[in-house]
Amino acid sequence: MLMAHAEDGEKTLKKTLTASSLVALGIGAIIGAGLFVRTAAAAAQNAGPSVTIGFIVAAIGCALAGLCYAEFSSSIPISGSAYTYSYATMGELIAWIIGWDLVLEYAVGAATVGIAWSEYLNNLLTNVLHLPPIPYALCHSPFEMSINGAHGLINLPALFIVSALSLLLIRGTQESALVNNLIVVTKVTIVILIIAAGWSYINPVNHAVYIPEATKYVDHQGISHNYGGIMGILGAAGVVFFAFIGFDAVSTAAQEAKNPGKDMPIGILGSLVVCTILYILFAHVLTGVASVEDFRTTGKEASVAFAIQKYMPGFEWLAKLVTIAILAGFSSVILVMLLGQSRVFYSMSRDGLLPKVFSQLHHKYHTPYKANLIILVLVGFFAAFVPGDIVGDMTSIGTLFAFILVCAGVIILRKTEPDLHRKFKTPFVPLVPILGIVVCGAMIYGLGWTNWLRLIVWLLIGFVIYFGYSVKHSKLQKHHKQN
Repeated sequence: MLMAHAEDGEKTLKKTLTASSLVALGIGAIIGAGLFVRTAAAAAQNAGPSVTIGFIVAAIGCALAGLCYAEFSSSIPISGSAYTYSYATMGELIAWIIGWDLVLEYAVGAATVGIAWSEYLNNLLTNVLHLPPIPYALCHSPFEMSINGAHGLINLPALFIVSALSLLLIRGTQESALVNNLIVVTKVTIVILIIAAGWSYINPVNHAVYIPEATKYVDHQGISHNYGGIMGILGAAGVVFFAFIGFDAVSTAAQEAKNPGKDMPIGILGSLVVCTILYILFAHVLTGVASVEDFRTTGKEASVAFAIQKYMPGFEWLAKLVTIAILAGFSSVILVMLLGQSRVFYSMSRDGLLPKVFSQLHHKYHTPYKANLIILVLVGFFAAFVPGDIVGDMTSIGTLFAFILVCAGVIILRKTEPDLHRKFKTPFVPLVPILGIVVCGAMIYGLGWTNWLRLIVWLLIGFVIYFGYSVKHSKLQKHHKQN
């Protein structure tokens, strides 16, 4: 039934994406807020210089889950990512849980990057254009307070960028991919420049204690974090995991790939390998150039530009270039996340689990335009009114939970559908999926009980919607009743 839906002529999404554009789409989603914002946050709150080890743990978890994603996306080349895969393997209820969970990954993730975009916009205004900054109240959530005691009210720049990119997506995927490709080249160039220029400015003192002793760190908002030791590294892996989540956004575009059997595995694993190498080198340079104390105080926001300006004399031009490139880079990440979210809602709506409005395509552009507009309101709310650290960790835990279900799905599908035509096969099943579940589970453990609680509350809200609306309108339930 799923494959028949995918080939349903008039109603189907256009096949326009090649392997290279999928790799670019992946790198476009992966390199962004995670690298330029969450690296400093993880160093300050969790691991110090050993944030590089956190990146390795996160990359291993992603690679294991990525192999599972590659099998699914080449076997079931349908829009909807992990939602569609779990729908095909574990049934409707699990699919609903994962689809609802993916809202954390894409919608809340887009809001997180929107907030980071806002931070760097202020840096652009003050350090590049030499204009007065946007008042603290108008670029921070009501739950945030500055080190000087100023209170936030609404994050207007974050709301603006989310709105602008939602409207661009309505125009079409191919146009969005073209804009993205230009930005990807810029972002990768900037990351390489920072690594090359910053290497000679690494201060050995900052790396003297590479894995700090296990302690508790309480930030200026009064929130406690596990710092140093194994728990610090696991916590850092959970935080910087946000930096990798874009790679599975590639799989949401499976239905739009020209040759999914070949293109999807290349797109997913290719983008992951490129980014992991860059991440480890970048984190090593950043934590070597500036200290942990910098990232806890004056360098907390727009941390990369701050480190260059303060510790790399003669490279002020690079700090300015970084700010401009990061703004463009963040824009491409938001674009891919909004694309992923609209395609997940599109698939859930096609199955009757969400109202039909989410799967209505524009008569000219063939994009789910009404879904994009609803997502704009949802993402805009999170971007404008919720602090960046909270939405960032919610995104990480939501994504990790989705990855665990995808890994389990591969094992189940091998048992239930051994004869299914698989254009790409995950190696060493069930070992690879089980290791994926273990590594992702360890990162969830490292994120702490406050994030577990947020995930549980989010899932409970999802159950209310599922049993209140979805069960009554589900196409699968109606099919069963007819038969």
